[in-house]
Amino acid sequence: MHAQHAPRPADPLDLVELDSLLTPDERAVRDTVRTFCDRRVEPHIAEWFENGAIDDIRGLTKELGELGLLGMHLEGYGCAGMSAVDYGLACLELEATDSGLRSLVSVQGSLAMFALHAFGSEEHKEEWLPRLAAGTAIGCFGLTEPDSGSDPGGMRTTARRDGDDWILDGRKMWITNGSVADVAVVWARTEDGIRGFVVPAGTPGFSAPAIKHKMSLRASVTSELVLDSVRLPAAAVLPEVRGLRGPLSCLNEARYGIAWGAMGAARSAFRTALAYAGDRVQFGRPISSFQLTQAKLTDMALEVAKGTLLAFHLGRIKDDRGLRPEQVSYGKLNNTRAALEICRTARTVMGANGISLEYPVIRHANNLESVLTYEGTVEMHTLMIGQALTGQAAFR
Repeated sequence: MHAQHAPRPADPLDLVELDSLLTPDERAVRDTVRTFCDRRVEPHIAEWFENGAIDDIRGLTKELGELGLLGMHLEGYGCAGMSAVDYGLACLELEATDSGLRSLVSVQGSLAMFALHAFGSEEHKEEWLPRLAAGTAIGCFGLTEPDSGSDPGGMRTTARRDGDDWILDGRKMWITNGSVADVAVVWARTEDGIRGFVVPAGTPGFSAPAIKHKMSLRASVTSELVLDSVRLPAAAVLPEVRGLRGPLSCLNEARYGIAWGAMGAARSAFRTALAYAGDRVQFGRPISSFQLTQAKLTDMALEVAKGTLLAFHLGRIKDDRGLRPEQVSYGKLNNTRAALEICRTARTVMGANGISLEYPVIRHANNLESVLTYEGTVEMHTLMIGQALTGQAAFR
């Protein structure tokens, strides 16, 4: 015989009780990040998006560091050493505010800091990781090039020996944090294969002009990295990795966070549409009472729940035994694609008001157009899963 439980009132924002999956400590992490975003960022984010710049980005980054969010899933060197699920929940709450905010944290922690932590020398770690974790320094990650996106092995940036030094030449494109970074982790082709280099921002020949005229991720710094005969000492090279395994392992760290973050943007759009539909009256009644609107709201709620469950499951696997690349692709592909569709559907519920920055929906939709593409396009993640399913590589 099963014990009879009194029926609980339904929470329309969590019909399947996802919150019950979290431990008290995980809820505390989630609530802390949500409170910070609500207090510090939400009042300003629409203006930052419209203006194409975050006010006092260095001050904001320092506050994120004080909260322990930068490199929070790494151990030592001032990093918080928290779980993958903790990090995922933080990404979800950050991106529920704006994808650009989550990108700042993701690039700092899962790309620049992870590369230094996993592959850097002890000197690299001691010099940079404590400052990056505290937010007193900002990092970026230089892999993508104007002619080399989905095929990083085709990069043209080179590093050649000159005595004991290295000379770097090339261009990197679409680099988050680039123009404000104190240090860049740059990947270049050498005689011994692809290597990573630690490039301080003040190095002669290095510059990072900002990319303008974006219609997506406007509350995020996006830059080009220019390397014109940048001379670096021998100690600048990351000693613990050669080949594409280095940058691709960093990308998998960032892609995992995106699987969570995309559901934050989706949740924000869904909740906005749900509230709006209850308030908006047409034909003498709230539009939430019409069948077609309820169908849209139901579809959005289902996809938010399924995507969040997938992210949570991947987080538990990552904490337990680590993720395989195709598992990360499942999360990144499904959740970014679903999140973008949720935002588009939410926009239709809201009619003309859906394109106003008084609401977050169009901002999330525009941002997700970039999130859908960066850290691996839909096509590339489809083929990564396809290869795992069939054993056949179809990239070329």
